[in-house]
Amino acid sequence: MRRYTLRQLDTFLEVARQMSVSRAADQLHVTQPAVSMQIRGLEEAVGIALFEQIGRKIRLTDAGLDFQTYAIAATAQLKELDDALAQRLGLKKGRVELAIVSTAKYFVPMLLVHFRKKYPGVEVVLSIHNRESIVTLLTRNEIDLVIMGRTPDTIECAATAFATNPLGIVSAPEHPLSRRRHAPMAILNDQEFVVREIGSGTRQAMERLFSEHSIKPQIVMEMPSNETIKQAVMAGMGLSFLSLRTIRHELASGHLVQLHIEGLPLVRHWYVAHLSSKRLSPAATELKSFLIEEAGPLVNLWA
Repeated sequence: MRRYTLRQLDTFLEVARQMSVSRAADQLHVTQPAVSMQIRGLEEAVGIALFEQIGRKIRLTDAGLDFQTYAIAATAQLKELDDALAQRLGLKKGRVELAIVSTAKYFVPMLLVHFRKKYPGVEVVLSIHNRESIVTLLTRNEIDLVIMGRTPDTIECAATAFATNPLGIVSAPEHPLSRRRHAPMAILNDQEFVVREIGSGTRQAMERLFSEHSIKPQIVMEMPSNETIKQAVMAGMGLSFLSLRTIRHELASGHLVQLHIEGLPLVRHWYVAHLSSKRLSPAATELKSFLIEEAGPLVNLWA
């Protein structure tokens, strides 16, 4: 019987998710050589290569794909074991794996500060992804809880709204539309836009809204970061459709302007969700309850 360490499995799964040793190292908060050492040790233990180099990129070998399937199942079983023991230990300590979409990073750390004051023995492991990756984590049962703007309809999820998520159009102060009031949605036709990447929940919300109103913007650039988009808009590259929770400082300082468009802001909600079939640990249950019962007013004050 071959022996693999849990650290090797965790490292393998993170590299498989990121398809990058450097990004995996960032997520795991270790050095790249440490990640490479864990992968080499695992491949030596199994006696076969799990990754292969293609140019400057890596990908899973056929054996690696098989190993990934069983590694996900094995780590999920170990997590269920931890949760079962946590049921007996109560909330004196515990570990919750929380994944959030990138737009939620503007307020979730603040919420976790408040949560940790109530439950200092609970460790919350936070990871940030786009919507597409979050859905994958949910489908594979690799995460305890997620925070996202729209839950998937392709898997059975238990989801509860806990805060509003207003979305609107922003521009630089010098943009010609920045001084318009009660402008019709049609004014956005053919305007230049800087947008989030495909797979982002914000991008999907924008595309649904524009489709409903037959708006066809000019997409001048796609970016995977709200921060980079804000800088591009401030520099005059174009308009953008963003969660207003992400731009409170820029609006307050006058570096960005929220356009007055009829029908906007579009008010959606933030949800805390998990697989319907998942048995939550006491720590995860308490974090979920905290979000549902206390997070809304905190988010309104913060952002």
